[in-house]
Amino acid sequence: MTLLRYGVWVIAIVLLCLRWKNSIKTALANIYILLLTILILVSFLWSDVFLNTLKDNREIMQMTFFGLYFASRFKIKEQIQIIAASFFIGGVMSLIVVFTDPIIGLHILDHPGAWKGVFGYKNILGSMMLIGTFTFILLPKYENSNSGISYNNKSYKFDTFYKFYKYCGLLLAVFLIVRSTSKTSLIVSIVLLSILFFYSQYRWQGKITVVYLDIAILIIASIATVLIGNWSEILTAIGRDPTLTGRTPMWGAALGKLMERPLFGFGRGAFWSPGSQYAKDVGLALTDGFTPPHGHNGFIDMALDVGLVGLFLFAISFFITYSRALKLAYATQEPENLWYLAFLIFLVMNNLTESFLLYKTNIYWTLYLVVAWTLAKRENIKLETSE
Repeated sequence: MTLLRYGVWVIAIVLLCLRWKNSIKTALANIYILLLTILILVSFLWSDVFLNTLKDNREIMQMTFFGLYFASRFKIKEQIQIIAASFFIGGVMSLIVVFTDPIIGLHILDHPGAWKGVFGYKNILGSMMLIGTFTFILLPKYENSNSGISYNNKSYKFDTFYKFYKYCGLLLAVFLIVRSTSKTSLIVSIVLLSILFFYSQYRWQGKITVVYLDIAILIIASIATVLIGNWSEILTAIGRDPTLTGRTPMWGAALGKLMERPLFGFGRGAFWSPGSQYAKDVGLALTDGFTPPHGHNGFIDMALDVGLVGLFLFAISFFITYSRALKLAYATQEPENLWYLAFLIFLVMNNLTESFLLYKTNIYWTLYLVVAWTLAKRENIKLETSE
């Protein structure tokens, strides 16, 4: 795994250098992401575990370099096709490992019967396949529908295979979400797909008017209000602890600790590092002797890593990126143009109860960088064209 990770990192650096002008231009297109990345990288200066935070900067650099390469190199359609193929491979591999080596693919002791596939934990499998679900739904249309191949005097249309691949990928992703027993992923998928349905319906009705936009916003706001206002009741109804499995008291304790270093936090990964007294103190909010590995909330964990300053930079970057994704979603009838909006909605919802932003090396932060830089680059190209 280390060899693969470093191999991808080195290849990304080489490819960025080969296209260095375009790489620099893309990086500078979103200054807030750039400033946040720099803040994360220098956070070792005030970390209590100086060497560990400095060492773990490699994770940030790996995600940043690859995200920058992916955003600067590929067009929107190409990005979605590559992402879909990646999650399809992950889904197939998970299916194979469950049946060939259940000790690896299944939870045996902690969550008996739940699938984790090749992703190590059921919630990660669920969230990965959730991304796969809306990626396959929004897969770009096949462009060369008139082309085909001949075999045994029969003509097979490429678009037929493409559609088959799309629906197989979608069904596989949904199946794995169910088998993961991740109720969070199930709830998020239902809400997210409902939002996307309404966006697509109102987006494609000819000229988009203010009325359509207001309706879409109203629908999203209504769904969000119901979920937030009745979160405890919803979770209790599906057999979950109304304190979100002990998360809420832990969040309160973590936020209390944040007030000790509100501006720049504790340094990336320092708060939850092995042996951290801060993590032990937060664990006492639940039970004696329990030390949580992270805060089960990506936004709280980001604040603990780089303080309110870092969280503010992320918020600015996110809202600018979200507005650009919203404009892109309404720009054309191409399904792939909804993907960026879908991912941003997913990112917010999934990080309310899980820590999927700056925690270790992860695909979620990498994809956020891809989305932020791709849309910023697209905006700059539009401005240059108009001039």
